[in-house]
Amino acid sequence: MKARIKWVEGRTFVGESQSGHKLVLGTAHGEGGKSPGPSPMELLLIGTGGCSAIDVVHILEKGREAVEDCVVELDSDRAETDPKVFTRIHMHFIVKGRGLSRDKVERAVQLSAEKYCSASIMMGKTAKVTHDFEVVDTAADVL
Repeated sequence: MKARIKWVEGRTFVGESQSGHKLVLGTAHGEGGKSPGPSPMELLLIGTGGCSAIDVVHILEKGREAVEDCVVELDSDRAETDPKVFTRIHMHFIVKGRGLSRDKVERAVQLSAEKYCSASIMMGKTAKVTHDFEVVDTAADVL
């Protein structure tokens, strides 16, 4: 896998993935400066959640569960001193679907955390990574 980062100006950069996708990233700069996009550390956190969400949805679909939505809310802490690595990451999964098996959702989250999610397993080298989940049955919404 390859990527390219190009400095634009100030603290603004454009990252390009090997697949050709681009995004603006950076940090606030100067008096009253605004961040032009997510910071590199925010991208790491987003990537970790995305990696795990992809796993959970894939595992549930493979198990023929009627998953309709998956949201991962992440909360984290970082070290106070440089290199300011993540020290704690908590992922809360909200999985919606018709008649989803709570046991299968729990198993999908567990498999992602312990076996499949490269990002969260890597982050676990410096951070305590925890997970919980809730299941929302959308069949109950139908009258």
